[in-house]
Amino acid sequence: MGDLLVRVIPRARKTELAGTRDEAVLIRLAAPPVEGAANAALIEFLSQLCRVPRRAIRIVSGERGRLKRLTIDGLTDQQIRELTARPARKLE
Repeated sequence: MGDLLVRVIPRARKTELAGTRDEAVLIRLAAPPVEGAANAALIEFLSQLCRVPRRAIRIVSGERGRLKRLTIDGLTDQQIRELTARPARKLE
């Protein structure tokens, strides 16, 4: 099980990786932060990026904030760093 620190920017033009900020992976989300839509979009994006089922990803802290800590079952911290270190990737 690997950990991931994420900073989200909701209501972006498109959903994509956008680099890092203060040791957190920066992810732009097209979804608004209303009724859990941004969290659902974040989990969907990461499940596609990491090729794991959505149920393998849990928000451990920061569910209502922009800075979130997640755990991803089935991947190590190193594998997660490699997957999120790629240049900007969009959700298609």
